[in-house]
Amino acid sequence: MVNRIHPTAVIGEGVELGADNVIGPFTVIVGPTRIGDGNWIGPHVTIGTPGEDRGREHPAAWEAAPDGDPDHDGHGVVIGSRNRIREYVSVHQGTWRTTSIGDGGYFLRGSHIAHDCIVEDAVTVASNVITGGHCHIWSGANLGMGAILHQRVVVGPGAMVGMSSAVRKEVGAFTIAVGNPARVTGVNTVGLSRRGLDEAAIEALGPWLKGKAGLPEDGLADRLPGDLSTLVKAWDARPRDDH
Repeated sequence: MVNRIHPTAVIGEGVELGADNVIGPFTVIVGPTRIGDGNWIGPHVTIGTPGEDRGREHPAAWEAAPDGDPDHDGHGVVIGSRNRIREYVSVHQGTWRTTSIGDGGYFLRGSHIAHDCIVEDAVTVASNVITGGHCHIWSGANLGMGAILHQRVVVGPGAMVGMSSAVRKEVGAFTIAVGNPARVTGVNTVGLSRRGLDEAAIEALGPWLKGKAGLPEDGLADRLPGDLSTLVKAWDARPRDDH
């Protein structure tokens, strides 16, 4: 299906669009940016402008095509498919790696994805959430209204961050973090149960989720539902120095 682009939207050269995207009034998307299929991008969204770094070039990419030099253009934005990106969301170019958003995310009004962030699949980023540069938000995470992430923060898969929380260090997989500074207050049992885990399995994973023990040695990780098993193993194997 063709893309539906409002006539007031600005789509710069160097932007690659898939199919069946909706792009609303007064939205600005500049390159280098690649966007997949079936995204709903609302009015007044800004995607692909320079990262907020005093030392970086700030090209007027809505007037001229990228020149092919990442030090001038930025390192790009890649957005997957089936995301809903609401009014006044902003997504900035990477300064050393591509700023990336996966599939099936929901980005509420006024949220900001900073330069060099990696945002995986099926995340929810609520209104007025601000990420600092270089953050990594894993699949299925949920960031509450007005949450603020310090630069290089990692939020684990299925984690929940409470509204207005200030996150300064890693939030573990399927945990709940609230406050200023944000502290882990428990396990996201609702999220785990929705993924098919019973109480016994959640209890068995508890010490690992809280960072107090390794994965159970009885092979529980292999018996989890397919996508959850993959996430748990990936989180367990993550580099510990990426934040």
